[in-house]
Amino acid sequence: QVQLVESGGGLVQAGGSLRLSCAASGISIGIRGMGWYRQAPGKQRELVARISRGGNTRYVDSVKGRFTISRDNAQSTVYLQMNSLKPEDTAVYYCSAERPNSDYVDYWGQGTQVTVSS
Repeated sequence: QVQLVESGGGLVQAGGSLRLSCAASGISIGIRGMGWYRQAPGKQRELVARISRGGNTRYVDSVKGRFTISRDNAQSTVYLQMNSLKPEDTAVYYCSAERPNSDYVDYWGQGTQVTVSS
């Protein structure tokens, strides 16, 4: 059974930091691209950050320079370090695991709420 379990969300003041974790089980993340998406109320889910199996990263423009995605394949865990948080970062954040050699998302986590107060 495949599971992606996010943790680390919460309430933080603007300018603060949070570190999200995504613990994977039942799959090998080392052969997959992994990502973090977010969905705010009334908005579509958007890709925030992605890391390839080789470690290449890309970010949505709104988080560049503030967020960092990383992976620990030995621990089957992906992280999202979020600094200088803004109220507009408020959303449910979802971890994703892509199909090997594809950017199609095979698996999703259940989501973790991040709320940034002004």
